[in-house]
Amino acid sequence: MAIIKKFRIKSFKKKKSIISFKKVSLSFGNRRIINEVNFEVNHGEIMGILGPNGVGKSTIFNLITGLIKPDAGEILFENKNITNLPMYLRTKKFNIGFVPQHGGFFHDLTLFENLNAIAEIIIKTQRERLQKINYLISKFELDSVRDIKAKFLSGGQKRKLVIALALIGNPRIILLDEPFSALDLISIQMLKEIIINLQTENRISIVIADHQARDLLTCVDSAIILHNASIVASGTPNQLMENKKARSAYFGDSFKFN
Repeated sequence: MAIIKKFRIKSFKKKKSIISFKKVSLSFGNRRIINEVNFEVNHGEIMGILGPNGVGKSTIFNLITGLIKPDAGEILFENKNITNLPMYLRTKKFNIGFVPQHGGFFHDLTLFENLNAIAEIIIKTQRERLQKINYLISKFELDSVRDIKAKFLSGGQKRKLVIALALIGNPRIILLDEPFSALDLISIQMLKEIIINLQTENRISIVIADHQARDLLTCVDSAIILHNASIVASGTPNQLMENKKARSAYFGDSFKFN
């Protein structure tokens, strides 16, 4: 499959991180999930997190959102320590959006009612709510299903809805957990275009965690690879392809992404 991303941010003249992990560690019982992990996500960057199931990709998202706390280390948002900040304050103060792998919407509400339910919490006036909802429905080409219950939407339409729900609060960064899973090829291509447009048009930083390397690498600027609780490789997609540790730990010798 051809690379659909027109450009990649290979370096930043002035690096300005939006999320930073500083020697973050976490264990569940006797099992070490991540061990002294360090990485940064820069403003305007699309970064990928790769690794097999159970390696800690979703755990990193749970640490960013505040669902769980690390055993050691610091999590920073624009150099402000948010390690001990509760989840609701992270969302309210720092506009962190999260798109889960499963669910994330009200099954028995229509697409419009789903968007309105969240908008009523975040947006004060009815006029502004309707403007934002209509904008998102139009942006994601969901006009034809606006009055359809969410449980009857296709997989791609559900994924569009959950991303639209995350955008109601004007997030500065969006976390996408396994966004390409259980989607057909056309829906995957559609989703990759949406992700890239969020970067180019909305100037949103994005982190994608997935184990489907080929789809992820075609739309990110950089990525990290998790293996045995640590980051074993990081860099642009092309740099990762040339990295022996990346191939040994995850890709294998025959993998190609373009």
